[in-house]
Amino acid sequence: MANAKAVSAIPAIIKKSDTGLNDAVMEASLAQSIESFKEAGGTLNKVLLIPPDMTRLHSYAGKLTNIYYRLLSDTCQVDIMPALGTHMPMTDEEITEMFGADIPKDRFLVHNWRNDVVKVGQVPGDFVKEVSDGLIDYSIDVEINKHLLDPSYDLVISIGQVVPHEVVGMANYTKNIVVGCGGFNIINKSHMLGAVYGMERMMGRDNTPVRKVFDYAEENFLKDIPLLYVLTVTTQVEGSTCVNGLFIGRQRKVFEEAVALSQEKNLNFVDEPFKKVVVYLDPVEFKSTWLGNKSVYRTRMAIADDGDLIVLAPGVRQFGEDAGNDEFIRKYGYQGRDRILELYKTNEDLQNNLSVAAHLIHGSSDGRFRITYAVEKLTREEVEGVHFNYMSYEEAVKKYNPEKLKDGFNTLEDGETIYYISNPAIGLWALKSKF
Repeated sequence: MANAKAVSAIPAIIKKSDTGLNDAVMEASLAQSIESFKEAGGTLNKVLLIPPDMTRLHSYAGKLTNIYYRLLSDTCQVDIMPALGTHMPMTDEEITEMFGADIPKDRFLVHNWRNDVVKVGQVPGDFVKEVSDGLIDYSIDVEINKHLLDPSYDLVISIGQVVPHEVVGMANYTKNIVVGCGGFNIINKSHMLGAVYGMERMMGRDNTPVRKVFDYAEENFLKDIPLLYVLTVTTQVEGSTCVNGLFIGRQRKVFEEAVALSQEKNLNFVDEPFKKVVVYLDPVEFKSTWLGNKSVYRTRMAIADDGDLIVLAPGVRQFGEDAGNDEFIRKYGYQGRDRILELYKTNEDLQNNLSVAAHLIHGSSDGRFRITYAVEKLTREEVEGVHFNYMSYEEAVKKYNPEKLKDGFNTLEDGETIYYISNPAIGLWALKSKF
């Protein structure tokens, strides 16, 4: 309790820059957060860092994790547990690429969302019904990784990026804990809550039904954890990550400040819908349609009816991030909101795997525009089997070469105009009229 109170007493640290914060400013800010914790009476013998995984490669969280490790490791034990959620564990190569080669691999813990969680409370069904306008009335168990409840940790530092998100509206803050380090029940039920409520009503916004559920968990079940949030807002400038904001503290206003900056930096409004969008998925970051469908989520509000989305996906080799989810996606495919909800009513396996049902809704255009995956590591039969169109990656790059395209509008050699996005994870594209 003493350390939790010390975290709450840390004054909010907020740094912003249109041109980008340099490493010296960020390191000084992280050092300041540690000193403020000590000055507030906190002790530091053992620390748990919770950064995102490889799917947030451009969050700058890997660099911040490395800085915290260097600042702390000489005087206390530092463990690092990437907030995997349902994602596959990071390989040693990915850990090195994201966090640096100087952190020993034995300092990394692996979150298992099926087996390593403890229930800390329950969000009541009446509350869920209220925030969802009556669409959902189930209760939601709040389960988090057991390491977060280990009293030997004097400080838990949650590091992540605030950016538009299809499930919760704006990523990170409490989501990094109750989903990134969460269990089967809350991951499944929160995803379905968002899907039924409608992601186009939520993406890019703060006070969504799903966020209100996470806030309920924070206010009622997480207060005794010495939890410090470290949030970034980033953009891409000529292929490099630019950190436009760094926000440190336990107070919700830290998240709200980050949301406001992300809405300014990461929302891309358009006046006319795009007829054809081409999205590139970096093979280092995107290995499944579970993640690669950010290309769908983040562009759907900008694509014209009867338009086209071409997804250049050289690294995509599967559909789900684990074998179980992959099997369900292959079984049902991306059939649209109405059809999936119809199947959900009569199929027990979907009822027991709500995050998959939600993902299948998110990954469809509901027949409004065509989605074509250009791949190397999946067959035509596999891609068409989940209701996407297929194109070979080799054929696609002859016309849509990511090495020659620039972000934004491009006119091709045949005179066709397309809109190109080199990384869908860093923003949201939407018609002003739809937002």
